[in-house]
Order: sequence, then structure tokens, then C-alpha cells
Amino acid sequence: MAAPRSPAPRQSSSRKLFGRLSLPERTLVGDALRTETVGGVLLLLAAVAALVWANVPALHDSYESVSDFHFGPETLGLHLSVAHWAADGLLAVFFFVAGIELKRELVAGDLRDPRAAALPVVAALCGMAVPALVYTLTNTAEAGSLAGWAVPTATDIAFALAVLAVIGTSLPSALRAFLLTLAVVDDLFAILIIAVFFTDTIHFAALGGAAVGLGVFWLLLRKGVHGWYVYVPLGVVIWALMYNSGVHATIAGVAMGLMLRCTTREGERCSPGERVEHLVRPLSAGLAVPLFALFSAGVTVSGGALGDIFTRPETLGVVLGLVVGKTVGIFGGTWLTARFTRASLSDDLAWPDVFAVASLAGIGFTVSLLIGELAFEGDAVLTDEVKAAVLVGSLIAAGWSTVLLKVRNARYRRLCEAEERDDDEDGIPDVYEEDQPEYHLRMAAIHDRKAAEHRRIAAEMAAARHARAEVPGGAGEEGDRPA
Repeated sequence: MAAPRSPAPRQSSSRKLFGRLSLPERTLVGDALRTETVGGVLLLLAAVAALVWANVPALHDSYESVSDFHFGPETLGLHLSVAHWAADGLLAVFFFVAGIELKRELVAGDLRDPRAAALPVVAALCGMAVPALVYTLTNTAEAGSLAGWAVPTATDIAFALAVLAVIGTSLPSALRAFLLTLAVVDDLFAILIIAVFFTDTIHFAALGGAAVGLGVFWLLLRKGVHGWYVYVPLGVVIWALMYNSGVHATIAGVAMGLMLRCTTREGERCSPGERVEHLVRPLSAGLAVPLFALFSAGVTVSGGALGDIFTRPETLGVVLGLVVGKTVGIFGGTWLTARFTRASLSDDLAWPDVFAVASLAGIGFTVSLLIGELAFEGDAVLTDEVKAAVLVGSLIAAGWSTVLLKVRNARYRRLCEAEERDDDEDGIPDVYEEDQPEYHLRMAAIHDRKAAEHRRIAAEMAAARHARAEVPGGAGEEGDRPA
């Protein structure tokens, strides 16, 4: 009589937080992270160079002269300083890439699924709201200025990845992807904050011209017009009109990025958005952002100035917002997502891993420096002090997260090795094929070949041993004694 079949296990409707990425998503995220890591190292070097250039007495005047050097057509309202060009011009390239990446996530990446999008969106929102609250409470209690509430809300993905590269932490791809997606959503909300809260006066004629330019940009894309010689001049015109409208010019970059198509059609290996992102991301990470850092991070640092950071409410609020607010906000948002949905944490990870990544997100540099300049425009002394607070807060967050990640690094290394293992040598990691019969057949054939080779070796060794035993006076199994 046939044995009774055991009932099939019930499928759980719960979802795993930080579960394994799909293979295409893992490839795209890996390419983006490699570029951002290189850019992050350049960003670190640029920040160090700026601090040295601004603080060495023999070089300080030259730093000020170069930063304040003006050039550009004055009749078009674009006679700007080098520092201004870096903040408004080069960062438009950075936000252009951010716009493309956000569009790809929304239509082809993990954010296209509302359930998967909930985690990074909720974590990003909490990771911006809590630092703003920490800054506001600190300055309300000490009668400081509330103008800088948005400064500690941003995460710098390039800086964070550079820290990971320097400390050599083998963070699993799911956590790196979470950090990347979190930063993309973070950048989007930062753009909205800049557009809504840091736009004083609007020149509607210029804004209307920028809107018309964006309409032409969209129409050309839909008509399938190709050629950088069409889009680059048009993009510069849109950027110039947006700048003269009073709205921060980086808005033009993210708007054009969101217009690119990021889904593939029949016969396409990759979408136009992915191709443009692949071309422009190295320019953004390797040139635009480091140059911005070079002319924004050059603040005068002294023992007294560093001491004032922890006594002045505006600067203390920035430091606490980055170090405490970011960590608590992102960790809390992730925990709330798991608590009030059917999602649960991946079996490979623990909540201390989420806490460590949340503390790493406290590294706010590029966008924090930009918002600091906008928030305290007209007060050069306080602007420099807030920039110094951003640097100090980011360094504290980097050091604290380094300690937390190092504690778990051995575990991360094992997870990464498991993700990369390719025993059947077909170019695809085994974890993505273990549910396919073909994979197990290939592995069986490989093991059969290995077993046959071992049997052959064993037979040869046994034959050689038997031959030695039959030779009179030959060496036996005991070595030097006669057989």
C-alpha cells in the first residue's frame, strides 16, 4: 500500500525584507555601486583637498580667489562665481542621474511593486522627518535659528559607499541596494524641499520658458530623435531658464532625467535611460560631485571653531540630526514597516545589521552642504559653521557605522561568498539556479566526472601498491622493511 502523502506546506504570504535581489536588478545595482564607489573615493579626496587648501595660511587666499572668480554671460544672468557654477551647474548633472535612476526604479526596478517600494520610501521619509525634528527641538530649546531644519535630512550615497570601500566591509548586495534606493528617494524629497522651501521669488516668464523647453525635450524623446548635439544644447537652455526663474536650477536636471524612457522595447538590450545613465554617471560621480565638494567643503577649521559646533544650537542640531536623527529615523521606519505589514526580516540578517546601515546613512555631504548654503544665504559665518557641522556629523556617523559593520563583517563575507558561488561555472551565481532541475543535472554531471576521476586515481594507487608488494625484496607498505 502506498504511503500517505504528507500535506503540501502552506505558502506564506509574508514578504522578506532585504531578501535576495533578482539577477538583472543585482547586475544593475552592482554597476551603479561600482561607479558610485569610485566617485565616492574621489569625493573624499576632493573634500580633504578643500580643507587643506582653505586652512593652510599660504593657500587660503588663493582658495577664496578661485572660489569667488566670476565668469559667464552677464546679459543672460549667468555671470556666476566658480563656487556658484559648481553648486547650481555641476549638481544639475548629479540630479539628472538621480532622476534617471528614480525613473528606472519606478518603472522597471523594485519600486514598481508598491509592496517592495514601501520599505525604502517609509525609511527615507522617516530618515528625513526625524533629523528635521531633532534639529527643530535642539534649536527651539536653545533659541537658535530654525532655517537649517532641512540640512541634516540628506544622505550622500557616494560618500557612504566610499566609507565601505575604505573599511573593506563585504556588505550583502540587498543591504547595498537598500542604501542606494534609500538615497535615490532621499534625493527626490531633497529636491522637493529645495523647490518648495528655498525659492523666494519666481520670475514666471523664465519659468514658463523652462516649461516650454521641457515640453520640447519630452516631445523629441517621444519622437525618437537621437543625438547628443540636440539634447545637450537644449538641456543647457532649460537649465539657464530654470536658474533665472528663481527656482533652484538642479530641478531642471531631475525633471529631464524623469522624462527618459527606462523600459526596454522589442529588439533593445537596454532602455535609452539606462544607456544615458551609463554614459553620464561617471561624469557625475567622477567630476561634477567632486568639484562641487572642492568648492563647498573648504571651510576654515580651528580648535575653537570645532568646539563651537557642539555649543551653538544650529550646528549642534545638524550634528545630532545626522548622527542620531538619521539612524533612529531609518531604523524606526524599517521596523515599523515590518511591524505593521506582513513583511519579515531576511533569515540571513538581524536587526543590528539594519541599525548599522541606518547609521551609515547619517553621512550627509553633497546635498546637506547645498541646503546649508541655501538655508543661511547671506550669513557667511554661519554658513561656514553649518558646513563644518555637516563634515563633523558625517565623520562621526562614518566612524560609528564602521565599528558596527566591522563587528558583523565575518558574517557579511560568508553571505557575499554564497552569493558569488558558481560551482557549475555557467556564469550565473548558483543561488539563482537552485530551483531549476537543469542546474542539478549539471551539478550531477560535474560530480560524476569528479567521482570517476577519483576512482581512476584510487585504482592506479591500488595497482601500484599491489605491484610493489609482489616484487621480492621490494619495499612494502611499511616503507623500509622488506616485503
